[in-house]
Order: sequence, then C-alpha cells, then structure tokens
Amino acid sequence: MNDFENTLPVTVRFAPSPTGYIHIGNVRTALFNWLFAKKHGGQFILRFDDTDVARSKTEYADAIAQDLKWLGITPDVVASQSKRIDAYVVAADKLKAAGLLYPCYESGEELERRRKLRMARRLPPIYGREALKLTDEDRAALEADGHKPHWRFLLPNFADSPFETRRTEIHWDDVVRGPQTVDLASMSDPVLVRADGTYLYTLPSVVDDIEMGVSHVIRGDDHVTNTGAQIALFNALGSQAPDFGHHNLLTTVSGDGLSKRSNALSIGSLRNDGFEPMAVCCLAVLIGTSENVSALPSMEALLEVFRPDIASKSAAKFDPAELTSLNKTLVHQLTFEDVRERLAGMGIAGEKAEAFWQAVHQNTEFVTDAKRWWNIVETGPEPGETLEDEDLAFVRDAFALLPPEPWDNQTWSEWTGQVKAQTGRKGRGLFMPLRIALTGIRSGPELADLLPLIGRAKTLDRQP
Repeated sequence: MNDFENTLPVTVRFAPSPTGYIHIGNVRTALFNWLFAKKHGGQFILRFDDTDVARSKTEYADAIAQDLKWLGITPDVVASQSKRIDAYVVAADKLKAAGLLYPCYESGEELERRRKLRMARRLPPIYGREALKLTDEDRAALEADGHKPHWRFLLPNFADSPFETRRTEIHWDDVVRGPQTVDLASMSDPVLVRADGTYLYTLPSVVDDIEMGVSHVIRGDDHVTNTGAQIALFNALGSQAPDFGHHNLLTTVSGDGLSKRSNALSIGSLRNDGFEPMAVCCLAVLIGTSENVSALPSMEALLEVFRPDIASKSAAKFDPAELTSLNKTLVHQLTFEDVRERLAGMGIAGEKAEAFWQAVHQNTEFVTDAKRWWNIVETGPEPGETLEDEDLAFVRDAFALLPPEPWDNQTWSEWTGQVKAQTGRKGRGLFMPLRIALTGIRSGPELADLLPLIGRAKTLDRQP
C-alpha cells in the first residue's frame, strides 16, 4: 500500500538513457517535472540512466544537457548511475539476504514456452516462480554447467506459499491521473539483475530515488503497471515510496510512438530547424491537456497555466504543423532586442537592422527567415518570377516616376499615386508587377516599409 502522505521536500528527477537524442516526447516528461518543481519551490535532478555501458555514450549525455539548457531547464543536480554501482550492489545484497531477490536460470526460450503453456491452461502469462523450487544442489549443478543466474524480486503477493498468489492491491493517488490500483498478483516477479551482473532500470532507479530524496516521480503512463512493483521494492528496502504521477504520451500523427532512433523529431533537429524553445515547450506541455495549446512567451507564463492533472488519459498526437504555427506566433511577438544577436549572426546588422526587423518579422515563421528578406533588400529580387508584355512596359514606365530621396514610409504611396494617375492602373494590376520587380516574390512585407530600406539607387538597379 502507498496510503501515506509524502512529507519530503519536493524533489523530482528526469532520468533519460544517454543512448540517443531526446525528442519532444521525452521533453514532455522533463518539463512536467521541471514545472512541478518550480511550482513548489523544489529541486530538479538530471540523472543519466547509463548503466547500459555498451549503448550509453558521453556524446548523447552532452547533447541531452545542451537540449535541456536550450529549453530553459537548468538542473539543480546532475548524476550518473554508472558512477553509483556500489550503492546498487549494497541494495541487491540486502534483498538477497532477506530472501527477496532470488536466482533464476531459465533461458528466453524456456520462459516463452512456459508462458504459452500457462495461456493454454487459461492462467495469467506470468512467471511461475519455478526457480524457487531449486535446491542448493540444483543451482550448483546449473552453474557448474555454465548457466549464470538472473535475479528476480519476489513480489509480496502471497500469504504463506509464494506459489499460491492472492490479489494484492497497491494503491496510490496519482498526481496526474488520480486514484490508481495495481494488483501485484497479475505481475511477474521483475528481473532486477541480468545474468551478466548488470542492473535493469528498476533497482538503480529506486535506490537513487531513496538516496537522493526524490519526493515525486512524474513520467509517462506506460509505467503505470511498473509502479506497483516499484512501490513494493521501496517498501522492501525499508523506505517510503515517493508520490507518483503518470502523464499521457505523445505519438506521431499516425499514432506511432516517438523514438530516439528517429532523429527527425529530436530536440537538436528542431533547434537546428530554427524553432523557438518556447514553441517546443508549449506544445510539449499543453498538447493533450485541458488547456488550449497556445504560444506562451516565457516559462513563467507556462508555469501559470501548468498543473500536472491537466493531462488527459488518452495519448496526444504531435503534429509538426502545429509546432510551426506556434513558432510563427512567437516570432511575430519578438522585439528587435530579443533577436539582435541572432540577426547579427546572420549578417543583419547596422543602422537599418532594427527598421528591417520591424518591416519583415510579421512575414516570417522562423527568425532565420529574415535572412531571405535581408538578401532581397541588400542584393536584389529573387529569381523566378518574370514580367512580360504589358506588365513589363508598365513597370518600366513606373520606374521613370520614382521620386527623389530622401525616402520614408510615405514614399511608396506617393510613388504609386503618381503611377496610378499616369497609367490608370489600380489595385492588383498596379501593385503586383511592382512587387515582383522589387522583390521577385508575389507576397511579403509591406512595400511601404521595404522601399526606404532598399533605397533609390538599389531600386533603380531592379528596373527590368
């Protein structure tokens, strides 16, 4: 049972495996924890689950830390499980001494065969604890024959005989989903230690949560069933279990789960594609919740609407188009001071840089889109669109009517007013050929704002 009230200071953890790059689904978990900690004045631990030495890489751990920093998540503590093996050995030895961690010798094939036999007998397809029937002599013979044991945690789901399980309910008040119940009799005893002596996720996670004072474990709802066994393991190690929360998962539009194996939706790729960090944060947190998915300008604003229980119980579909829409809204809100350094990094600097940003930012989805318009202002129209026959003759006549400098945001209306009076053209027939001649594009920022930035000399250079 987990019917106590947690009295620990709020401490949460995000525990990614550094076996690949994190994606927006992973970030949903990180942000739920980060925002929960901030809401309660607590601590956020970044804890790398790197006990899988063969697959864990420093480059992935570094990338995860960089991604979190870009999003605005700064851990209070950073830890690596690979450096804490001694603590797991002590815990495993304690469980062995208590008879709660027992050796098993079955191969994967044997376990699958037994599972099918149980299903054929209409029994739950769980491990039957056959290894508990082995004598010391049996185990010695198996090991002498080259068999190395893996170790299972004996779930407390029986009264007298471990072969006669009974319904054993674990209850907790989930901080996301509300009251939850798991029956330990419906589960197999989980493997905590592999045959090669390495640890699966469960034991290191529980040991670390105990020693690091984790008060709340907030994670994806694919772990709901695991929570029952983990609470039992906390109890077996003589510790109070933390409070648990399980948010709904993100999937692709087609309903497939997100995977670190696909770099397409990694946080690094989204950053490289020019997305604003708050666009990623807003979508990662608000999609699949009772809150509207909106472009909030800061983590503080996101914190105001966040509650862990806003998540729905069904999976949320991540649509990249929605992320682009959020990004567009955020970019339109950015001031020149917000983007000054980024623009300078693209070569957009000098006395007209601020007026340029004011002119073009409402026509961008990404800050990097400004580079396209800077090239148009400084270099000339984009190739592709052409003017022919009457439009070509019209533009040549219009360029002959260009007013003298100085130019300001009234120059465009003065010029087009003269052109209209001289040629009789109006509306689209007047403005579109001039826009194509000046920019090479049929839509874009207000030409009243662009024309002074281009200047008379560069405008004349665009005369067809």
